[in-house]
Amino acid sequence: MSAPVAAPPAEPEPEADVRKDHINKIVLSDEVQRAIEQVLQSSDPLDHPDFDPTDYVNQLFPNEQSLSNIDDVITKMEVDIGLIDDNIRSVVRGQVNTGENGRIALREAQQSITQLFGLITDIKSRAEQTEDMVKEITRDIKQLDSAKNNLTYAITTLNHLHMLVGGVENLKRLAERRQYGEVLNPLQAIIEVNQHFQQYSEIPQIQTLSSQVQQIQTELATQITEDFRHFFAPSAGGGQGRMTITQLKDACQVVSVLDKPVKRNILKWYINLQLQEYIQLFHENQDIAWLDKIDKRYAWVKRHLLDFEEKYGTIFPQDWEISERITVQFCAITREELTKIMARRRTEMDVKLLLFAIQKTANFEQLLDKRFQGSTLTEMKTSAGGGEGPEDQKQPTFIDLIGQCFKAYLDIYTDSIDRSLAELIGQFVQQTPQQLLPKDGASVFPNCAELFVFYKKCMVQCTQLSNEKPMYDLTLIFKRYLREYSSKVLEARIPKLQSSSSGGSSTASSISNSMSLLTKDFQNLSTAAGQVIHNFLKEGEAPRFSMDDIRKICFVLATAEYCLETVQQLEDKLKEKIDKSYANRVDLSDEKDVFHRIISNCIGLLVQDLDTGCEQSLNLMTKISWHNISNVGDQSGFVNQIVTNLKQSVPVIRDNLATSRKYYTQFCHKFVNSFIPKYINTLYRLRPTTSTVGSSSMTTSASSSSISDGAGTGTNSANSSANPGGNILGCEQLLLDTHSLKTVLMDLPSIGSQVQRKPPASYTKVVVKGMAKAEMIIKVVMQPIYPATLYIEQYLKLLPESHVTEFHKILEMKSVRKIEQQQLVELYKRACPQQQQQGAGAGQHDGGGGGDAVPLSQSQQAAASAAAAISGAGSSIIALGDSLMDKGRIKKIESLIKNRLPN
Repeated sequence: MSAPVAAPPAEPEPEADVRKDHINKIVLSDEVQRAIEQVLQSSDPLDHPDFDPTDYVNQLFPNEQSLSNIDDVITKMEVDIGLIDDNIRSVVRGQVNTGENGRIALREAQQSITQLFGLITDIKSRAEQTEDMVKEITRDIKQLDSAKNNLTYAITTLNHLHMLVGGVENLKRLAERRQYGEVLNPLQAIIEVNQHFQQYSEIPQIQTLSSQVQQIQTELATQITEDFRHFFAPSAGGGQGRMTITQLKDACQVVSVLDKPVKRNILKWYINLQLQEYIQLFHENQDIAWLDKIDKRYAWVKRHLLDFEEKYGTIFPQDWEISERITVQFCAITREELTKIMARRRTEMDVKLLLFAIQKTANFEQLLDKRFQGSTLTEMKTSAGGGEGPEDQKQPTFIDLIGQCFKAYLDIYTDSIDRSLAELIGQFVQQTPQQLLPKDGASVFPNCAELFVFYKKCMVQCTQLSNEKPMYDLTLIFKRYLREYSSKVLEARIPKLQSSSSGGSSTASSISNSMSLLTKDFQNLSTAAGQVIHNFLKEGEAPRFSMDDIRKICFVLATAEYCLETVQQLEDKLKEKIDKSYANRVDLSDEKDVFHRIISNCIGLLVQDLDTGCEQSLNLMTKISWHNISNVGDQSGFVNQIVTNLKQSVPVIRDNLATSRKYYTQFCHKFVNSFIPKYINTLYRLRPTTSTVGSSSMTTSASSSSISDGAGTGTNSANSSANPGGNILGCEQLLLDTHSLKTVLMDLPSIGSQVQRKPPASYTKVVVKGMAKAEMIIKVVMQPIYPATLYIEQYLKLLPESHVTEFHKILEMKSVRKIEQQQLVELYKRACPQQQQQGAGAGQHDGGGGGDAVPLSQSQQAAASAAAAISGAGSSIIALGDSLMDKGRIKKIESLIKNRLPN
């Protein structure tokens, strides 16, 4: 293929041709070019602004073979050129008349604008002429209207002046005669007229009249005040010239028209006059003034208001609210007097007296709130300069108008609640077990409900007294006695396991006797070790709870759960009732944690007790000679004991935790998490198989280069293939027992119940996983160790998460000798070095078991330590004996080999 045709070299063109091309070249801007592309939307390369003829020709004729159709390309281009020329000619012809048409349209537009301007000018001139005509017509009307307004104002002013001049003289005459009913209307009119003439105060005559009006008002105020004093306090004026009730009623109407200070002074004097008797009667030095007779104060004011309204209620206008004003002043005086007397006699106050006074005061304030509208309180608040906040916009009430004086002494109330709760907790502590037993089929202590009922009463009562600091102090008291109840009532009622005082010495003597037995009978090692373990298990049996104790633990658990839920409700209610400034400080989380801890402790005790019963069966499991079992029958006796233990204890726990299903499920979880690892650890202690491989075969294998090739040749090899794993009937029996235990554990939540419920999925998962591991361990033990590579491969398939420590334990279960164990361990490490590294640490920490361990008592820990010491000592002695025997066999083999080698 030849290269594309290159563009011929450019020949130098004449200067004229270059200038011509430059002139004819059209350069379009980017915006114009984009607009053209949007309109045309052509994909033809000829339409592109960056068109390159050379590239275009190379695209048409990329090689020599493509030149064969050059005629067709030229013909097509000529056709395209013809079409483009035709389009250009039509466009040019269409643009010939465009300029002339535009000029004609422009001239027509200019003529139209000229005509429009002429019309607008004509309209404007006519409008100006019309305006001048209207002004000429209305000129006389405006003058007449202005004259009318001035005349009307002058007439009104003259009338007001006449009224003011005549009214002043008339008012003086009526005031002297005390004809207040006839004074009211002229006085109102004169006051209004006088206000009208204030703008002419510089005129001497007007100033004189205004002074006379002001003097009349002052004289009326003084005169009416004296009339009130003479009427209600006749001793001040000798009782002469006493006015009638009708005159006083009219005088009150006149006072309403006068300045406000006049009315305020009369009311202040009259209210103080009405309460003089009260102040003298209930003076702080009087016995009747103390809190125990506080209801007599309120009885006095009620009686006094009734007498006042009956005798003089019609004198004062209704909008004066005399009864309410007297009551408000009474409340203020009472509050001040009670504050002084309580400060002086604080030591004589007790909670009963304080609550009595508060209750009587609250009842009286509620009565006042229903009787009066509170307009006087609103007026007092406004005159005091109340704010504009949301609290200030509320309608004032009589609530706490007197009662606020008691808030400083509410610590007496909270101290009383403290003492009452202390007595109540003391009563709960002294209750007998029969009094503590739940009633009506419930599982909660009755005193728990009593405690929270008392809490509720105290909270309601404190809300009525104050929802600020006293309620916060009450919250702190609630918190303290919740902790007291949890420790002195609930935790104190949890049963304790009874152990003898000499338990520690007996355990120590048992261990010493067992060790002496082990050292004396060293010749018969197996008999001594068995006797030691038997004696230790016999003497170290842990005590268990009785059925009554288990019920008590369940009762404590259910009561703690009830307290936990009720404390949460109590916290929410306290935050709702208490003042907003204290709401964030109400926190009962510590108390809820205490009840959580009690629940967890009860569950742990139940698990520990059930686990202890199963441990005895597991100890029995270790005493069975599994390698001597001759046939596989029904489940073993230790399984029957475990099932019996579960059927005795679990239904009792389930029935007494019927209202606490989630904690019963948690109990089942913790039990299987504790039992299954212990069961697996017990399996590790068993020797369910016996190896039938002879010592010579093992020795030969040990001396060979690889144990994985088999167990020797000849007779020994035949024996191994005949019975490679020894007696595995014990493993089969263990597998059967393990499956039976798995079935029982799966049914544990509903064991002994007529209603079978499906256990939770999380519980089922734990049981299946744990018991599956136990079954896999037994199956691994059943596998023959020869060939070794196949055994390790099977081991890793069945126990993929195992480690070296566990591998050692399984070899011990198979009774594999130490020298063979070392070689098998080396093969295991090469097969999974990573698992071996992880297993070294895991085996040290979890003891090969895993799971959640239940805390043991001190005696149980001592017993477990002693057992570990004895077991370690026994295994060390056995290992020492095996090592000596192996060394002797190796020496014999070496001597035989030397004798057979040629010199």
